[in-house]
Amino acid sequence: MDALSGYRKPRDKITRFLAGGEIIRIKKGLYCFSEVFRREPIRREYLANLIYGPSYVSLEYALSIYGLIPERVETVTSVTCRRSRNFDTAFGRFSYRMLEISRYSTGATLDSRGSVSFLVASPEKALADKVWTDKRFSGIRMADYAVYLTEDLRIDPNALDRLDLIRLQDVAAAFNSKKINNMVRYLKLIKESSGA
Repeated sequence: MDALSGYRKPRDKITRFLAGGEIIRIKKGLYCFSEVFRREPIRREYLANLIYGPSYVSLEYALSIYGLIPERVETVTSVTCRRSRNFDTAFGRFSYRMLEISRYSTGATLDSRGSVSFLVASPEKALADKVWTDKRFSGIRMADYAVYLTEDLRIDPNALDRLDLIRLQDVAAAFNSKKINNMVRYLKLIKESSGA
């Protein structure tokens, strides 16, 4: 709307642009140029930060970006400190999971790809977010993590070995949760047994 503030009836102009296919509605109040008028492709991760905020890309989508899980993830998954929501747009589905502010505020990083930057969880934070939000997994016993991480999530054990333990411990401190602490203890055991 700010870009059209010079027009007497900016909403009418938006309606004409939409009808003419010059812009695409992402959600109420958020639009982008159609492909013909764009200088470069739209980054879905960047859109995820704009659609619902504050938020940053995390969970399965971030795990996929980092190559921790083998599947290609179509839904852009994010965490937020607001209530959980889903948005179906012309650019696909965007899913937001709520975390308490103390758990939300640790582990995000600014990623620059092309001419845009977006907020994304570190690999360690994305994994903790996934473990924390997965209600199917209790994480009570440390032995459960071997099956959950390598079979359910299909994370390569070598990829687990590359995770930064100091970052994991910082994330675990923010979560203050037995479930995440058990994950960190399990990953620490893996590192020790591999000699890393």
